[in-house]
Amino acid sequence: MTSHTSAKSSKFATVLRVTSGNFMEMFDFFLFGFYASYISKAFFPSGDEFASLMLTFMTFGAGFLMRPLGAIILGAYVDRVGRRQGLIVTLALMALGTMLIAFVPGYATIGLLAPALVLIGRLLQGFSAGVELGGVSVYLAEMATPGRKGFYVSWQSASQQVAIIVAAAIGYGLNVWLTKDQVGDWGWRVPFFIGCMIVPVLFVIRRSLQETDEFLARKRKPNLNEIFRSMLENWKLVIAGMMLVSMTTVSFYLITVYTPTFGKNVLKLSTESALIVTFCVGISNFIWLPVMGALSDRIGRRPLLLVFTALTILTAYPAMTWLVGDATFGKMLVVELWLSFLYASYNGAMVVALTEVMPVDVRTAGFSLAYSLATAVFGGFTPAIATGLIEITHDKAAPGLWMSFAAVCGLIATLVLYRKKSLAVPVAA
Repeated sequence: MTSHTSAKSSKFATVLRVTSGNFMEMFDFFLFGFYASYISKAFFPSGDEFASLMLTFMTFGAGFLMRPLGAIILGAYVDRVGRRQGLIVTLALMALGTMLIAFVPGYATIGLLAPALVLIGRLLQGFSAGVELGGVSVYLAEMATPGRKGFYVSWQSASQQVAIIVAAAIGYGLNVWLTKDQVGDWGWRVPFFIGCMIVPVLFVIRRSLQETDEFLARKRKPNLNEIFRSMLENWKLVIAGMMLVSMTTVSFYLITVYTPTFGKNVLKLSTESALIVTFCVGISNFIWLPVMGALSDRIGRRPLLLVFTALTILTAYPAMTWLVGDATFGKMLVVELWLSFLYASYNGAMVVALTEVMPVDVRTAGFSLAYSLATAVFGGFTPAIATGLIEITHDKAAPGLWMSFAAVCGLIATLVLYRKKSLAVPVAA
């Protein structure tokens, strides 16, 4: 009994260590979206609020364009040298990008150099994040106990929700304790400073990670040329994986990063109300992700993927239409929690499925490339696309159409990868 308890405790400690860095990576990404309206005034001032906000969201999205490059280069590095060392490198790059955004003076002080340095910071964050999610997911998949891979891998996404909760709580506190002018002038930088302060702690935690037994047991590790060649040979698998991830990335950034801006700028609710909703979404995601990951271990990945892409297609836009018809805090909370349930239920099965479909020798690189392409093409620009759709169509519910489109992509990918209903995992697993 003691040995069993000790093993469970060791597994739990390992999950905390590996996902702690993932928390940091996502914390910085969320902050940029949370404080987009303030960042737009500090670094992208113009006479048009829409133009400034779009420039900010385009800069946010630019970081995602670096993800595929990071996935290929850093993913190959991780598959070659090991999971532990790769995760340390990604954390270092993310920390550098965060420091740039936190400490760069505004446009009024240094002119065009300000937005240029912010863009560089976002590109560094994007490059490192290109492999962070893949590295963490693969590590969790390889250290999971038999039959519980879905549950363990789901904690990769669950750690992101902790970042949402913390960022939203800090944002709420700032809006309560500071005046609106103080938040706009300097208060929005405080969470970035906090992120910089906890980086040393996270380095210590992540350096204590052990390499996975599965990676150490591999008798031969492919060189970089072999990894790149394998990814090219499996390009159809990568594209299918990208479509599978699209539902996750779009819905995730829609219900988290974009929610404060949507609530404040579009629905005209208070900043505090929008942040409370975001906080509740983070808690909802955190609860549903491991639950659905564990459920996918019992019934398979395919049923969950099919059911929740279909539900998203059918309900995302109608739910948003109901919300914007008479926007209130209560209605926004209900709709966002419903979308959270759809996202977390799908993602709980999707992430582990993506680790299973990739060839083992290029598991990190293949996973990271598929995930990064989906984020670059679909998810990362979701705040900008949602803002643009509302402006073009004059329909405040238009972001729901974007989420439904992503769900169609996820449904098609699921049908392609799971051709036989009896399969628990895709053919290529």
